[in-house]
Amino acid sequence: MGQALPQHDVYQAIADPSRRRLLRLLTQGEQPLSALSGQFDMSRTAVSKHLRVLREAGLVTERRAGRETRYAFRPEPLAELKDWLAYFEQFWDNKLAMLKHLAETPDEEA
Repeated sequence: MGQALPQHDVYQAIADPSRRRLLRLLTQGEQPLSALSGQFDMSRTAVSKHLRVLREAGLVTERRAGRETRYAFRPEPLAELKDWLAYFEQFWDNKLAMLKHLAETPDEEA
């Protein structure tokens, strides 16, 4: 039997700035809900809901450690996003090359 499909996709999960901030905090290592909640100006329940969306998208794991729930970052689902963004880098590279050319070309009309 295969893995269950995520209930939220990665794009939807990272669309919210609070969830992106949670991911950044979790890149520092596994943390309990209490520590994460202290970093936000929102209720612990709201932080927990954001973590649930991240977990359902596969970006976060949770485990019980005694009486607390600890969360950890899972970067693997971001590979899809990285691949998608990589396609668009060619357009930025083109624009930056054109800008460089314009900046380095002497102004003939001076």
